[in-house]
Amino acid sequence: MKICKLCEEQSEKARNGKPHESLTKVDGARIFKGHNKRGFEEQDYQCLSCKAKFTHSTNKNDLAWTLWQG
Repeated sequence: MKICKLCEEQSEKARNGKPHESLTKVDGARIFKGHNKRGFEEQDYQCLSCKAKFTHSTNKNDLAWTLWQG
């Protein structure tokens, strides 16, 4: 199935970009603790329209929004 226009736009959002209205959280957030309080969080989302799956990460070394294909 092809992803919807909102998901295409979501994959290009910056770190502070909010999830679009059809994205819902899947499971709880994963919290990774680092040294000196430099941890980060990851949260999985799934689109109710096209079923695309995303991961949102607050890790400065990761993409903010990762679209999982397959």
